[in-house]
Amino acid sequence: MADNATDACDVKSMDDIMALCKRRGFIYQASEIYGGVNGFWDYGPLGSQLKKNLRDAWWNDVVMLGCGGKPGPDGKPVRIVPVDTCIIQNPKVWEASGHVGGFNDPMVDCRETKSRYRADHLKCLGEKGDTEGQIYAYIENDDASYASARKKLDRYKKRALSDAEIDTCALTELGNAELAITVGPDAKEVGTLTPPRAFNLMFKTVLGATGDAEIDKAYLRPETAQGIFINFKNVVDTTRVGVPFGIAQTGKAFRNEVTPRNFTFRSREFEQMEIEFFCHPDEAKAWYEFWRDWRMAWWESMGLKGENLILREHDRDELAHYAKEGAGTSDIEYRFPFTAPGYGELEGIADRTNFDLKQHQEHSKKKMEYHDTTRGELLPNGQPKGEWYLPHVIEPSAGLDRGVLAVLCEAFTPDPERPSGVVMKLHPRLSPIKAGVFPLVKKDGMPEVAEKLRAELHQRFGRLGAIEFDEKQSIGKRYARMDEAGCPFCFTIDGDTMTDQTVTVRDRDTLSQERMGLDKVGDFLAEKLGV
Repeated sequence: MADNATDACDVKSMDDIMALCKRRGFIYQASEIYGGVNGFWDYGPLGSQLKKNLRDAWWNDVVMLGCGGKPGPDGKPVRIVPVDTCIIQNPKVWEASGHVGGFNDPMVDCRETKSRYRADHLKCLGEKGDTEGQIYAYIENDDASYASARKKLDRYKKRALSDAEIDTCALTELGNAELAITVGPDAKEVGTLTPPRAFNLMFKTVLGATGDAEIDKAYLRPETAQGIFINFKNVVDTTRVGVPFGIAQTGKAFRNEVTPRNFTFRSREFEQMEIEFFCHPDEAKAWYEFWRDWRMAWWESMGLKGENLILREHDRDELAHYAKEGAGTSDIEYRFPFTAPGYGELEGIADRTNFDLKQHQEHSKKKMEYHDTTRGELLPNGQPKGEWYLPHVIEPSAGLDRGVLAVLCEAFTPDPERPSGVVMKLHPRLSPIKAGVFPLVKKDGMPEVAEKLRAELHQRFGRLGAIEFDEKQSIGKRYARMDEAGCPFCFTIDGDTMTDQTVTVRDRDTLSQERMGLDKVGDFLAEKLGV
């Protein structure tokens, strides 16, 4: 809960971050004018550019540069090729992958309020040692829900209980007998929660204008990975790549979450950035460690550093269905304000073994094995005989929306000394507005000089983000707007510009100001943006 969070995260109110996102056009509630729809979010002008910049940074560093040019554990360049696969695939894809039969979360229903909750998202409050008293459920990491449960418990006991007197436990750890005396998070009556039951998270749809709901049933993809796996042989047969190599994809995925929550952290429509890296089984451990460490370093290069970012290896009881004992699985986690003092998953790196290729080979009856001509015993001519095998797969899978949210939370910096009261310290590479160009006043030729500079900078840097021209209100208010938008540099045209051809450049983070030649602005910005 919030009272357990660190001081730094107490300062960073999630309500304040959400308010800024709405006020400055980062993120809006989807269908807001009609009351919204739970679990769906739209990105505004600044948010969509920020999201594009993060996606482009990933695409450039992963696909185009092959892990930023860092050699793999074999000492050779890392080869990654891209694909873009359909959101709707043959339903048999999801049967083979295990999603139809096993992509379920435990859920409980409240008979009184008709609300549905993820059982593993609910916790319970009760008085320690009181086996006959009522147990009150609340939604984990939800301050309002916790406060309500605490108030109900105090009212039931007819006194305010101290923290030491209160016991908490996970709802899924409770037996059905105890569920009968549990009061739901929004209920007044006792015993309204049903026992946990499985709930499939995939969105169903129907193919064809006159399709039958059952015969022509299809699904919106719950992940982008399977589109990569089913095209593995196509990629090998139509390109000159050879194992080890990776296939990368970004795109939308859909999960019918029981309880979407925490802003864009857990949504029903979201975007992924995934890599499936195919390697020989004997090399899987080395490649797993390579990807785990490089992905952690990459997020740090995006500005997520310090104690808010951790790399956590999974425990044995957390291993996914595709992971064998001893296979590596880890999460890169970020401490969001709503998870503090804990962390929330940002990206998972997993050794999926050959599970997916094997499943699709068995279900499709198509051979998915790879013929590696660099391996096998040597023939009389000295050349390897070759080896057939199903490659193992290392999967770094990142959530783009969660990445944007983490970047926004990290950048949000309250500063009462500034007119805006807050500054968004976005990494310049990610900032949706790369520079602001302002005439000090709307006269004496300053707007014309400023507009000319803006046009020159836009021609050079416009592909990376906006170059903002603003001549309205005081220069202080214009700086404040740029602080909230995360713009790293502002260039002001003033009276001196008209005589000595110099401008004032203001640094967002340090608030320092210096003069530089009008003709030096482009090179200065290029150096700061790293282009």
